[in-house]
Amino acid sequence: MAGSAFLNALVLRAPSPSPSLSCSSSSTRRSAGAFAFPNPPRLPSLRSARRVVLARAAAAPPGAGGDPEPEDDEWGPEPEGGSAVTGATAVAEAPEAPEAREVAELKAQLKDALYGTERGLRASSESRAKVLELITQLETRNPTPAPTEALTLLNGKWILAYTSFSQLFPLLGFGNLPELVKVEEISQTIDSENFTVQNCIKFSGPLATTSVATNAKFEIRSPKRVQIKFEEGIVGTPQLTDSIVLPEKFELFGQNIDLSPLKGIFTSIENAASSVAKTISDQPPLKIPIRTNNAESWLLTTYLDEELRISRGDGSSIFVLFKEGSTLLN
Repeated sequence: MAGSAFLNALVLRAPSPSPSLSCSSSSTRRSAGAFAFPNPPRLPSLRSARRVVLARAAAAPPGAGGDPEPEDDEWGPEPEGGSAVTGATAVAEAPEAPEAREVAELKAQLKDALYGTERGLRASSESRAKVLELITQLETRNPTPAPTEALTLLNGKWILAYTSFSQLFPLLGFGNLPELVKVEEISQTIDSENFTVQNCIKFSGPLATTSVATNAKFEIRSPKRVQIKFEEGIVGTPQLTDSIVLPEKFELFGQNIDLSPLKGIFTSIENAASSVAKTISDQPPLKIPIRTNNAESWLLTTYLDEELRISRGDGSSIFVLFKEGSTLLN
């Protein structure tokens, strides 16, 4: 009887939880804070109270009456990092998701697989198979299923790291004369506000640097696909170098050609070039309108995040591009 009386008194003193409120709700916590006391009482749960009462009732001698004397703190020390009411404890920060780790590892493997392929020009059949396998795995983990609806991610300058598009190989083939003509960069710049795209190839040589570009408009045709219509070609104004640096020799068609006897001639050319460099560099680039009706293409973006874009185009061509400033370019 004593235990029962104590339990009844305890239940009457303890506030019962409302079934319409959730402990995890932020609105509930804010509402409860409006009614908080300066030193709120520490109340046990009813289940804990029942265990204590039953234990005391079993230990009480027969015929004893009245409520038992309360102990100093019958509920024990408050759990560290939480309250006696909620029993909440500090939750450690969640580790990186396995999916994110897998994607990061796949991107690192892709970067390594592209090394030495010269944007795909010198890729062996084994290298191409490895690159295609990694691309397929990344496409199945695409974090942006509707790239054309994420124009802020598409926006900006993308540097070509690899392609299987054979029509680019003749341009990339200038790398066969690495000391004379070099493809410095192939890029695609997307302006998502004006729906324009510019493809640009930068060349450098011993006398000058220049670029060839195309300007185009694009239309969104599906969550992944855009239609591209080319409008004009642009030949950049050659920027003459202040000094000419030539190798002593280079290889052409299997023959070693010695350039040392020509150094005097190139010194004279260098002096003339420096005098006209400023005049030429002030000229505007040459723009050539593209009027043919066949100057259209389409592009399907199959993977997109803040630093990597994978696209597929005509003729089963594949393009792997890194965002300008990405650590993947290092």
